[in-house]
Amino acid sequence: PSRSKPQRSLPFAGQRLPIEMAAGIVVPSDITLLEEKKSVGNRQLYIIEKLGLLGMAPFMIRLHYSKMDKGDCRSVLSKKYDPDDKSEAGVIVQKRQESVRKAVVSTNFMWGTAGTMSGLTWWSFRRYNYQARLVALPFIFYGGTFVGRMVGDMVTGRNAEFGRDRFLGSL
Repeated sequence: PSRSKPQRSLPFAGQRLPIEMAAGIVVPSDITLLEEKKSVGNRQLYIIEKLGLLGMAPFMIRLHYSKMDKGDCRSVLSKKYDPDDKSEAGVIVQKRQESVRKAVVSTNFMWGTAGTMSGLTWWSFRRYNYQARLVALPFIFYGGTFVGRMVGDMVTGRNAEFGRDRFLGSL
């Protein structure tokens, strides 16, 4: 007779439950289900949106699934909705898509401003040796990302959107 490995278990209200459980299950959120329900097709991404997605982090370490990564933003932007749908659900998904679009497009300005500021610093230090340039560049680049975020928010109108719309874009 073959010996089977005894199953470890925890006592629970007079029963024995196995310790070995399945891996965590990721369930789609309510807004994701609503987007799938209201979607009428696929939307072609514009070139500025594709560039903005390129500028986002390629992956995200997730502990609670509380932030959107590049793939989530792409899936929100690639859905097409009926523009004549004036129901509450239709308005919500359209406003969420617009908020995500503004966030993605503003990343272009963040990287562009940081690169421009670094380039101008490199040019203004042209009379100095390369060690002096290399000391200043990381600090200017890092500061340029903050300035670029503000510029991108102003250009895309993200600074003027309502808090509800920005919250929808972050779900």
